Amino acid sequence: MQTSLSRKYMVALVGLSLVLFACNIFTPTAGQVTVLSTVTVLSSPTGETPTITPTDTLTATPTPTFTITPTNTATQTPTATPIAYGPSGFPANVDPLTGQTVSDANILNRRPVIIKVSNFPANGRPHAGLSFADIVFEYYIGEGTNRFAALYYGQDSTKVGPVRSGRRVDAQLGRMYQSILGYDSADQTLVNPIIVKALGNRAISLNSFTCPALCDTGAHTVTSVFANTSELSQFAASHQGVINQRQKLDGMSFDSRTPTAGQIANTVDIFFNLYDQGEWRYNPSTGQYLRWIESTDSNNKVTLVQLTDRDTGQQLSFSNIVVVYAVYNQIAPTLHDINLWYDQSGRRAILFRDGQAVDGIWKSGGTDSPLRFYNSQNAPMPFKPGNTWMVFMGVNSKLQQASSGQWIFQFYLP
Repeated sequence: MQTSLSRKYMVALVGLSLVLFACNIFTPTAGQVTVLSTVTVLSSPTGETPTITPTDTLTATPTPTFTITPTNTATQTPTATPIAYGPSGFPANVDPLTGQTVSDANILNRRPVIIKVSNFPANGRPHAGLSFADIVFEYYIGEGTNRFAALYYGQDSTKVGPVRSGRRVDAQLGRMYQSILGYDSADQTLVNPIIVKALGNRAISLNSFTCPALCDTGAHTVTSVFANTSELSQFAASHQGVINQRQKLDGMSFDSRTPTAGQIANTVDIFFNLYDQGEWRYNPSTGQYLRWIESTDSNNKVTLVQLTDRDTGQQLSFSNIVVVYAVYNQIAPTLHDINLWYDQSGRRAILFRDGQAVDGIWKSGGTDSPLRFYNSQNAPMPFKPGNTWMVFMGVNSKLQQASSGQWIFQFYLP
């Protein structure tokens, strides 16, 4: 009996010792804490470092209470809200020719202004004010040379030029974009009657009364005339009797999202001939194309140089470059018409944006409506919000594509 009691006593004593020993191990001393916590690894769709998030935070006793705070937590940058407008229903403060919001919607309560800008002779470069245009139209004028028509609507430029003569296609552009046209003379027998007939008092040529809207610097050369777009708007209303109010300019569509089905387009080359060429190079850091242009030295060696804006000193950069295939009708070696008004055949147009090429077609919107652009699914072609450089190439023009993303266009008539 005594032996049995002794055994029970010994077992109880051993059990109590084990309990005390266990308490000694797992009870934290002051300044120490042991926490067991479950963590969940969240996968990231954008490839960022995963975020580690504790699901249970245990607090050890006695007080003070300790809480585990996760470190090195990756923060995902929120995606910008996509911007999409058009081809109609633009808000009152959104420019329908750029898809961008303007700081003062009152500037849109007028007609656009188109200024004819010379590219030859080359001593008139660098051009002034092209970087402020909503759209710049580029086209062939004969003898291997080209010319620009710069359209201003969402913003103005105090100096645009050198201003040169009008061409037959300017009558079409002026009507389609409901604009005022500023130019320096025109062919009296063929061009001027067409321009005036199409645009009426909205066609304004340089004369002794047009300054400060259209002015000669005093040199009286083919590169000494410049325009002020804001002044030309006021001149058209006050001296020409133009009803200068907001027009319906529907037709273009804009989407800030990068296309997903485009082809690589790092450079876009436009060749009218060896001594008249331009190149657009995509800059990924800005999302725009930068302009380069030919320069010929005294030995007739041609190199490409940056094309800057005389007003800003900065290289020209555009959000969209679009090549439009159109029919040229040659009337004389230096006199052409381009069939824009009535072409409903759906001719090819290639849009370059965000380093990609989007293939599609263009159609006339009618004599009094901007050009329409469609992608291969016949949906509105999504231009990037911003400015556009539009090149009219003859339908026989050639295209070469390199695997490096270089697109080379060689102009041919018609």
